Amino acid sequence: MEKSLELRERIVDFVKTKGPVLPVQISKEIGSDILMASAHLAELTASKRLKISTIKVGGSPLYYLQGQEPMLQKFIGSMNDKEKKAFDLLQQSKVLRDSEQEPVIRVALREIKDFAIPLNVNYNDIREIFWKWYLTGNDEAEQLIKSKLDIIEKPIEKKIEEKPIEKKAEQIVQKKDVQQRIEEKPIEKQKVTKEKPAKKYKPRENEDIFLKDIMKFFEKNKINILSSEILKRNSEIDFIVEIPSVVGTLQYYCKAKNKKRINDSDLSNAYVKGQFRKLPVLVISSGELSAKAQEVLAKELNNITFKKI
Repeated sequence: MEKSLELRERIVDFVKTKGPVLPVQISKEIGSDILMASAHLAELTASKRLKISTIKVGGSPLYYLQGQEPMLQKFIGSMNDKEKKAFDLLQQSKVLRDSEQEPVIRVALREIKDFAIPLNVNYNDIREIFWKWYLTGNDEAEQLIKSKLDIIEKPIEKKIEEKPIEKKAEQIVQKKDVQQRIEEKPIEKQKVTKEKPAKKYKPRENEDIFLKDIMKFFEKNKINILSSEILKRNSEIDFIVEIPSVVGTLQYYCKAKNKKRINDSDLSNAYVKGQFRKLPVLVISSGELSAKAQEVLAKELNNITFKKI
């Protein structure tokens, strides 16, 4: 036990000197194998003496001390192109409004959790997500968000009012209110399932109705399931499937949503996930496409097929 404590102190001192480190570096420093080094790092992380990164180098996360966050930027070479673009945009702007970003960037912002901090903002009874650059202070972020809301929400009639615009904006969004309503809250990383060997599916009696309807649709259209992930029971499921065609079977990413109306955002998110997997997309639902979704599907998202079940 005493030796373990000494080793952990040695690890902390090493991180103080080197900055963010990988488990393999720790194993060499303490003269142990990766498994033992990872166990010590897990203990130090659980006790909050070390922090662990989302970004990975060679498949391994980085371990670092509070205050060493700026050093993480040295490791962005492991990002893909979309994540790097989101990183650059956020670093330059310091604050980004989620609804103003293209779908690919919105997904990428949710992936670079070390650098993009989500802020949930309530304004005029509307809840929105803003993204803060991780080194930007809360006060500065608050002022940038207030500025963006003022620019976008300000009516043209305000230009002829006697009261200064700044005073009106201050009355609408007071500093105290924004501080109370802006809260940092992690957004769950989207789950990605590993592909599994194809097999026949037999629904159990206690499974949800939506899943049974999907299975009937797949059976009718001779669609074979390679992998699946239930994101929300009786509501949302992700699949990787094989679909027969005139040129043989083709792999598709399939998004199944149990909604009365599928909107353009649903299609855009499915499109982005398909792009990341480099697969065409099949969206199936118990509901109909909204008018906006039909327009987007016809003009922009030509790699998506929609089917009502």
